Amino acid sequence: MESYVERAPAPELAGVVRTVWIQRTGAAAYVQRHLPTGGVEIHFPLGGRPRLVGPLTGPAIEVIPPRTTIVGVRFQPGTAPSLPAVLDDLVDQRVDLAELWGSTADRLVEEMASSGAPERALMVLQAHLVQEFRRAVRVDPLVGEAVRALMPWHPVDLDSLATHLALSTSQLRRRCLHAVGVSPKVLQRTLRFQGFLALAQAGAVATGRRGADGMAGLAVDVGYADQAHLSRECLRLTGLTPRQLLGGDIDRCACGHEHAASYQPFLITRSRPPLRI
Repeated sequence: MESYVERAPAPELAGVVRTVWIQRTGAAAYVQRHLPTGGVEIHFPLGGRPRLVGPLTGPAIEVIPPRTTIVGVRFQPGTAPSLPAVLDDLVDQRVDLAELWGSTADRLVEEMASSGAPERALMVLQAHLVQEFRRAVRVDPLVGEAVRALMPWHPVDLDSLATHLALSTSQLRRRCLHAVGVSPKVLQRTLRFQGFLALAQAGAVATGRRGADGMAGLAVDVGYADQAHLSRECLRLTGLTPRQLLGGDIDRCACGHEHAASYQPFLITRSRPPLRI
């Protein structure tokens, strides 16, 4: 039987990793639809070759073989493990981790395979990432502040954001491409859609602005002009309409997986005051 269990990352990774997970397929292959999140991911099939999934700008469909166990890590936008390439070279790419980490990836494969259980393999992977971020990874603080400002709850003008960060618009774009993989505008659109998914998955009730309720209300709450605007963006980012993606309801998604470990921390940012820009 197919299963997918998300959980919060190790405390030492809380600032750079959004969520970790373990996925198991059953007797049949499983069709997985990967969606843009603004961050990169590591997919580590136990007994197979791990891959880094670069920042996505649209849906990526993967057929996972039967009886496969995958340990995964989803990074926050603007944070990524040590890589020999800038992230805009990895957009919409799935790259063998050995091409990026060399013999380090091979040693990690062996250590995780011998750990004895997926839960322990996930601990091994996270421990490795903790050491990586302590030793070698440097996160651009201005990009980090830009990512916080681009969260969907308090829409900002990109020119004003650049001025707030003491950058030109082109400098902000260049630094965002380097550290995130996509432009500030694309990231803003991606995070807005992630905000809608977070509200829908949490079963949030719309505030009722403009007399809207249900899915239309959530669309307005997260910053879309109306439900039609949401539908266009959903098709662009996922290849499906909102109701197709969510299975017809706005309090669950069609995949049947529990995503609270990913979306609850995302929703916490909704209550933070906006940056003064």
